[in-house]
Amino acid sequence: MSSLNFTLLKEICETPGISSREELMRQLVVRELKPLTDSVESDAMGNIIGIRKGNENGPKIMIAAHMDEIGFMVKFVDDKGFLRLNPIGGWDPRVMVAQRVLVHGFKGTTLRGTLMPATKPIHLLTAEDAGKPPKLEEMFVDLGLSGEKAKEFVEIGDMVTMDRTAELVGDTVVSKTLDNRVGVFIMIEVLKKLRGLKIDSNIYAVATTQEEVGLRGAKTAAYSIQPDVGIALDITLANDFPGPSDHEQITRLGYGTAIKISDSSLICHPKLVRHFRDVAESTGIKYQLEILTRGGTDAGGIQLSRSGVPSFTLSIPTRYVHTVNEMAHIDDIQATIDLLAAYLQEAHTRPYGYSQDV
Repeated sequence: MSSLNFTLLKEICETPGISSREELMRQLVVRELKPLTDSVESDAMGNIIGIRKGNENGPKIMIAAHMDEIGFMVKFVDDKGFLRLNPIGGWDPRVMVAQRVLVHGFKGTTLRGTLMPATKPIHLLTAEDAGKPPKLEEMFVDLGLSGEKAKEFVEIGDMVTMDRTAELVGDTVVSKTLDNRVGVFIMIEVLKKLRGLKIDSNIYAVATTQEEVGLRGAKTAAYSIQPDVGIALDITLANDFPGPSDHEQITRLGYGTAIKISDSSLICHPKLVRHFRDVAESTGIKYQLEILTRGGTDAGGIQLSRSGVPSFTLSIPTRYVHTVNEMAHIDDIQATIDLLAAYLQEAHTRPYGYSQDV
C-alpha cells in the first residue's frame, strides 16, 4: 500500500460544497495551491486556477478537477419543521433512505437531520406497497425542530449535504464525495511531486465548479485559458461487485488508473490516449482502458471551447458512485498521481493537432 496523504484527502472529502456553493472548497484549494504554483486566480464562476509557469513557448496544459459534490438545496420548510429538497446532481433515491444529512443554514449554523421518505413505517404497509421503490420527490429532512425553530435557522436555497466521513477500509478509501474530491486531491499531489523539477509546459491546475450540473465551470475556464491540451481528473465506474456482468464492469479496483477512451461527453483525443499509454508502459505504471457508456467529465466541456482543444480524461476507478459509500483503491489513486506527473514532464514532446495531415 502506498503512503497516501490520507489526512489531506479526508479533509477535502469532508469539506461541504454542492454545485454553486463551493466557497469552503475554494478556500481549501487556494491554501494548497499557493505554495505549489506561481500564482492563483479565481473567476466569475468560482473556478480556482493555479498557474505553474514553464517555458514561455511551452504548451498550456489545463488540468481540471471539479470540486463540487452532489447534494440538495432546501426548497420548502413546512410549518411542522420538515424540509423538502431540490436535488443538485444525479441522485438514486434507493440509496437515500434513512441517511443523515447536514443542513447548512443561512445564518452559518449547521444542523444535523435525518433524510426519510414520506411513507408509512414497514409495520403499516401492505406487501404490495412495501415493494415499491422510494421516489425522490417524497424525500424530506427531519431536523427534530418545530416549524418556528426550523425557520429561524433554515431558508429556501440553503445547502444540504450528506453526513458521512471519509475512512480507510481495507486497501481502499470510502467516502461520500470521492466524486470528485479525489480528483482535486490528485491534482494537488501531482504538483507536489513536480516541485523543483523543470517542466517545459505551462500547467493550469483548475478546481472547477458546477460539473455535476453540466460541466459549467470547465467550459468557462477553458474559454479564458485557451489551453493547448485539456486533461480532466475524475472518477469512473468500477462495477466489479456482485450484480453487474463482466462486460458491464467498466473498470476494476486495484488494476491501476483508468485511461479513458470515451464517455457520454467526449471521445478522448486518440493521440493523447496513445501518449498516456506509452508513458504508463515505459514507467511500469498499472493502467486499464475505459469506455464509459453513460456519464461525462470536464474534458467534454474543455474539448468544445473556442475552436476546439485536444482533450482527455484520466480516471480513478470507483465503486458505488453517487452514494455515501464511494470506494477507491489506494494503489489506483497513487497510480493516477504517478502517471499524470510522469506525463506532464514530457507533455511538450508530441503534437496533438491534425495540421500535419494537410
